[in-house]
Amino acid sequence: MSNEFQRPVSVDFAPRNSVCEWCGKPAERQLTAIGGSYHNESGVFCRTCGELFTQGVANALSAALLAQAPQQQQ
Repeated sequence: MSNEFQRPVSVDFAPRNSVCEWCGKPAERQLTAIGGSYHNESGVFCRTCGELFTQGVANALSAALLAQAPQQQQ
């Protein structure tokens, strides 16, 4: 992905004293999914959980694109 407009997730700083929604560690980033089935879902995450969230969103978008590809060839 070459620029921020083509990324599956937007990244912002987490509000001060936030904790990760998945593990409870201090949160570093607020992530919001862009497009796909997770569109506009967001949360605050530590680095590790944020990477997992981003990968999950990217995988969902890839699966959706692959599912649409055969329909477009018809």
